[in-house]
Amino acid sequence: MTAGACCLRLQDACFDETGHGSVEDVDLEVMAGELLAVTGGEGTGKTVLARGCLGFVDAAAGSVEEVSRIVAHIRRRWPLVRILVRADSGFAREELMAWCEANGVHFLFGLAKNDRLIAEIKTELDQAAVQSRRTGKPARRFKDFRWTTRSSWSRRRRVVAKAEWTKDEANPRFVVTSLTRAECKARYLYEKVYCARGDMENRIKECQLDLYADRTSTATMRANQLRLWFASMAYVLLCALRRIGLHHTPFAKAICGTIRLKLLKIGALVRVSVRRIKVAMASACPAAYAWGCAATRLAAANARASPV
Repeated sequence: MTAGACCLRLQDACFDETGHGSVEDVDLEVMAGELLAVTGGEGTGKTVLARGCLGFVDAAAGSVEEVSRIVAHIRRRWPLVRILVRADSGFAREELMAWCEANGVHFLFGLAKNDRLIAEIKTELDQAAVQSRRTGKPARRFKDFRWTTRSSWSRRRRVVAKAEWTKDEANPRFVVTSLTRAECKARYLYEKVYCARGDMENRIKECQLDLYADRTSTATMRANQLRLWFASMAYVLLCALRRIGLHHTPFAKAICGTIRLKLLKIGALVRVSVRRIKVAMASACPAAYAWGCAATRLAAANARASPV
């Protein structure tokens, strides 16, 4: 590695490992050729930090405990609701899948590709390649089969494969699920159910970047949690504003950042009297019409929701 290049960087890193403890909000940068000494008393997290930096802490560590806690909360309120846990391949672990199967929770996880999985869809990949070369467009096929690992899984599970050929090369993808074929066909399962995870990630980024949910730099976890609650509540309120007040306006599909900058952060003259509040905007304000529509619709919705 070139001298002076960064070989390890951590920012707001947290590691939690059963039996070893946890560390939170770690920031460090180690350049090539440098030595870093981590000091501290027993139980301060030196071993956990070292294991995390070396990749010995599984990304899914602690997921069973968190999922079980969340599921318990949901079922206390809605005991008959069906629950589907959807995540990327980092969570396709035997412990979590077995827990879901034992507790009546469905799962849909990405599955990291390997030579055995790719061999299962060789025919489909060849067919997709022929179609793609003939049409000049990406082509995909889907295959539904039962599969298990050589040692880490306790049973055979349903795997759905997307055999895609695009840009003159193979692009195979796999998911593993507890949903049956009768409940969800292969193409729909991958394209509509699993890929919707990407849109949910966009919503998380919207809350994080547009509403500053990532501003969790205070000294205590409790204070950071409060900040996150504030950002989450702001997101809920803006989603309600978009759904109730902004339909059929230029902001109907706007992200939170656009609504915040173009609809909320504007100058206006506000007059408050005993009976009413008047908001006067500049005649050239491009958001005036949408703002008026939103105000009228929110007032109507509030009137409908108010007790008689």
